[in-house]
Amino acid sequence: MSILLAAIGIAIFLEGVVPFISPRLFRQGLFSMLQVSDRGIRAMGLVAVLVGAGIVYLVHSSGSI
Repeated sequence: MSILLAAIGIAIFLEGVVPFISPRLFRQGLFSMLQVSDRGIRAMGLVAVLVGAGIVYLVHSSGSI
């Protein structure tokens, strides 16, 4: 459970880096997301899920967890 909480904490931390360092860049990124179709956003979400699951699998299978 503590590993899950640590992973969530790291994800939240990383999500906050860009808005903290460059709010203008963050705003531009959000605006550009409005221009992407629903299908494109779903595709990006799928890629993120697959990459995340792959990383978890590799870390778990290496015995680090």
